[in-house]
Amino acid sequence: MMKLGVYVINLDRSVDRWAVVHSKAGECGIDVIRVAATDGRELSQKDFRNIDWKGFARHGGRALLPGEYGCYRSHIGCISIFLESDFDAALVMEDDIDIPADLVERTIAILEAVPNADVVKLFNHRSSGFLGIATSVFGDEMGRCLHGPQGSAACYVITSRGAAKVLPLLRTMSFPFDVALERGWHHGANVLSVRRNVVSLMNHSRNSQIGKRADYNRAKFFGLKRLPTHLLRAAEYCRRVRYVLEILESRWRRPSADSHRLDAPAQSSAFARSQHHPTDA
Repeated sequence: MMKLGVYVINLDRSVDRWAVVHSKAGECGIDVIRVAATDGRELSQKDFRNIDWKGFARHGGRALLPGEYGCYRSHIGCISIFLESDFDAALVMEDDIDIPADLVERTIAILEAVPNADVVKLFNHRSSGFLGIATSVFGDEMGRCLHGPQGSAACYVITSRGAAKVLPLLRTMSFPFDVALERGWHHGANVLSVRRNVVSLMNHSRNSQIGKRADYNRAKFFGLKRLPTHLLRAAEYCRRVRYVLEILESRWRRPSADSHRLDAPAQSSAFARSQHHPTDA
């Protein structure tokens, strides 16, 4: 029986947000585990740890925002907590997610449909160039997107196998967390997303706790200082396209136990028959 843990990342000062998401989860019969977020805005920069400052600047074309550091460390902390648990997979959410009543059931169905997935993003800002590989019994289609980054790590499911893959290579921050999570070609995990979002954001999501547009604009580099960023992003885009196109190869390639690529979609029906049980979370 699959054991799915449901985690919500929440800042200690965001009491109202926690009250809302906890109440909504209760209405849906979902037991959620609160993970105290790291508040980057309350830390001095000298307290920041495990950051590739030069790499972040080159890839992002701007300086790191304190809120981004806090977000990154919060997700790494949440995944670490999950990996030490006895759950088979973790549904990780930020505290501005509007939880639908069937979220747990749909999440389990998604994992049943793509048993070789390590991470499935359940919310994205963009899904251009989507190539589907499987559809769950609820009609959620999973695949990868040629265009990216897709934006947001507000809601995703990660397996224990996936957590063990990504954590060692994401300990040092070189990208915002949502970008780093998608880079399966770097950390070796099989990362998928849904064509249409499984969840939506609550109204208070408009008040970002990471940074406002003006903050990002102030942190941007200009002129020749951004040239390395343009070159690196072009290279990243090529890596993404190659990674995404692997799902086409998977349709005729033999399964590989240690590959991060999508293998043998037909396995999903057998997995579903053996795993179709309600969650213990």
